[in-house]
Amino acid sequence: MIKKTQVDQFNVSGMGMVANPEIQVSKADTALSEKRQLVAGVFASKAAADAAMEKIKSLSSQLRMVNASNILVLAKDDKGKVDINIIDIGSTSRVNIAALAERIAEDIITIASKPVGSPTELNVRATHLGYALNPGSVAIGLFVDPQYAGKVEDGIRKAGAQVLTVDDLKRIGAGFGAAEGTNDLAVKAAEVSQATPQTAPQAAPLVLDWQEEYAYSLGLQALIYGFPYVYNAITRYKWTNIPQDPKHVPYAPVNHFWHASELIDATYRDGGCPNNDTLYSIAWVDIGKEPVILTVPEVPGDRYWTFELVSFASDNFAYVGKRVGSRAGNYALIGPGWRGDLPEGVTAVTPSSPTPWILILGRTLADGVDDLPAVHALQAQYRLTPLSFWGKPEVQLPESCDVYKPAVALAGSEDPLGPWKTLNAMLAENPPEAHHEVLLKQFATIGIGPDLDVEHQPEVVKKALQRVLGVGIPLLRQQFMSGVWAEFVNGWRYPPSNEGRFGDEFLKRAADQSLAGIAANDPVEAVYLVNLTDNFGEPLTSAHRYELTFPGGFEPPVDAFWSITAYGTDYNLIPNQINRYSIGNRTPGVKKNDDGGITFYFQEKSPGPDKESNWLPTGSGAWFTVLRLYIPHPEVINAEWECPPITKLG
Repeated sequence: MIKKTQVDQFNVSGMGMVANPEIQVSKADTALSEKRQLVAGVFASKAAADAAMEKIKSLSSQLRMVNASNILVLAKDDKGKVDINIIDIGSTSRVNIAALAERIAEDIITIASKPVGSPTELNVRATHLGYALNPGSVAIGLFVDPQYAGKVEDGIRKAGAQVLTVDDLKRIGAGFGAAEGTNDLAVKAAEVSQATPQTAPQAAPLVLDWQEEYAYSLGLQALIYGFPYVYNAITRYKWTNIPQDPKHVPYAPVNHFWHASELIDATYRDGGCPNNDTLYSIAWVDIGKEPVILTVPEVPGDRYWTFELVSFASDNFAYVGKRVGSRAGNYALIGPGWRGDLPEGVTAVTPSSPTPWILILGRTLADGVDDLPAVHALQAQYRLTPLSFWGKPEVQLPESCDVYKPAVALAGSEDPLGPWKTLNAMLAENPPEAHHEVLLKQFATIGIGPDLDVEHQPEVVKKALQRVLGVGIPLLRQQFMSGVWAEFVNGWRYPPSNEGRFGDEFLKRAADQSLAGIAANDPVEAVYLVNLTDNFGEPLTSAHRYELTFPGGFEPPVDAFWSITAYGTDYNLIPNQINRYSIGNRTPGVKKNDDGGITFYFQEKSPGPDKESNWLPTGSGAWFTVLRLYIPHPEVINAEWECPPITKLG
């Protein structure tokens, strides 16, 4: 049955791990077009598709700007039945593609429900329909102006789908046509796509524009190398100049702390897999001209606290905190090349930062709401003082927000080369390490490097660099989501031992460190184990009940604390009736088993009064979990302590 539904029934968007880099290639042209291209993607499961469709409302205006006409949603259940939705998104275009969408839907339903006859038909179904829609999968297609098809495909990839190319759509159409004795869908796919004529695939031309291809390949490496610089320029500008939600999102002048005042709960919906254990104290600090002194009060010995010190390239360079034996005192944060004497009673943090700008990520443990006043009292004593202001309590530190304004959409710019201009500015402001010179000499040949102007490059090079921006960010996102950086143990992803300081491993530095979380703790400070699947390797979903048991004497080995947090596929905490978002060794009332071990229950509804103390609600959709271990023992860091699997009960 073909159904037309209105846009307010759904909500669709891409998904980011912590923060999505707001880099846009060019401004959307609102001119109407009579041509449409069918852009489509396939999700492996209905849960994944539902998660992606959670933000279609918020994107409807953007979709209209690219002259999108209708959304075609095809869901195939485990028994092979295909259900169709055609969603009218209120396009301003004069073209009505609904009839064409209905024709495609009818073709798909016809062939999907047709009994398999000859071996030819069997091959058609296996090769073509099976590729497009496997049992349990969902396909989403969108008719858009061809000039915006690439951007929409990027959005589909970010949402976790496998994009179907124009050639894929034609092959699928040809398969349907062969089984039906027609070639209608293949013809329609070719007409709608306005792409290359429907002919046999052609071999790549022997002669390419070598300059564009060289600039493209080198530019992709430059983006991987320079992504942390661009991302941090965006983050710094946001956190010092744009008050988004100051209660939950950092916002403070340079060299001043922003302090979180409460533990994050499900009312916070900005993503990023927030923790529910500590209060953050965050600052962007300029130590290019002189040291800045971090003052820390006496912190009770049983309270975990740390200040992670991050260079502008996203690598940690030092810590001040409980693990490294810090006490109440004054700690000088020193930039590259500074020479001088520090005042009495001030201790230099070593090593010094390799970049003039740094990010401080402070965390102070809070044992629930009742403990917040004690944490606030500590936060009030965390101070940052430039050396020239030291010993001058009567002089107030200026509240400067004067930082580089990145040439990207976030800051009001829609310059298609803006990210490259931002990278060049950041490489000048925060010079790379000397041994990177050989790379920078190559990047300079396409206008990428400190103080270079990419506008001076030939048009063919600038065209290639714009192509890179459409591919590079999805590449980084997919690399992280693939999990290739991790060691898998019972479904849990164990990070590499050099996480937080990937250094010259530029792909990991960009994808698994910067994009995934702006920065990452050294494993000796904290290990975050991510798990998206159960003991059968299937995605975690509220349709099932699960448990996790740590046998007696086998709890996570740490010197500080550990906790388990559940997240929805939007990377936010999951709303629930008992307002519990994490559970661990500090959770009041948790019951132990007869052997001294602990069993936790993960499900939507209560497991019963006798088990509620050990219950972590998982909401009504797909979910995943993060096990955080603070100051873990070496066997965790080396993946020798094997966390038990999450077991599906039914």
